[in-house]
Amino acid sequence: MGDHYFAPRPGTASRPATVDLVLPDLHLRLATDRGMFSPDRIDAGTRILLETVPPPPAHGDLLDLGCGYGPIALTMASRSPQASVWGVDVNERALQAARENAKTGGLDNVRFSRADEIDPSRRYAALWSNPPIRIGKPALHALLLTWLPRLSPGALAHLVVQKHLGSDSLHRWLDQQGYPTERVASRSAYRVLAVTRPDTPDEGTTR
Repeated sequence: MGDHYFAPRPGTASRPATVDLVLPDLHLRLATDRGMFSPDRIDAGTRILLETVPPPPAHGDLLDLGCGYGPIALTMASRSPQASVWGVDVNERALQAARENAKTGGLDNVRFSRADEIDPSRRYAALWSNPPIRIGKPALHALLLTWLPRLSPGALAHLVVQKHLGSDSLHRWLDQQGYPTERVASRSAYRVLAVTRPDTPDEGTTR
């Protein structure tokens, strides 16, 4: 691959394609392209997350962190039509595909944006993510410490991480940062972690 999927403007030549997201409650055909995460199929971790998480809150703002072309955010939008869903990514090509996928899927309660386009004071009732592990541990930790404090107190984040890419060490690190974390699913070497935003005064949210 000519670029990492976390490049803001991938230089890899465009080659549009489609993948099918098939879940018990949802079937979407999604536009993809080269230069973004898992363009040839729905990533196994994403599928495991979507098949194991509890329903998202029915109302409020919901967040997909590292949304790519949108399978997680679009599922949240479909399952919670009265909520406002936000998909965040750095990859402009992926964001454009996600916007097209929302339009094609008739899901008008989801928006896809770069992080700097979103009001940092916004608070989220839930966060779902297949986080970009390959950006490296320091960058991943900084990313999580930026967005986890933006959960509403007591709200949950659900993260899916491969065991061999550090799910257990991430679990321990989250606990050490004051975010109580529980492994709620384990399948095919993937772990789904439920991370609680402590019910404490809202501070440090713009780190």
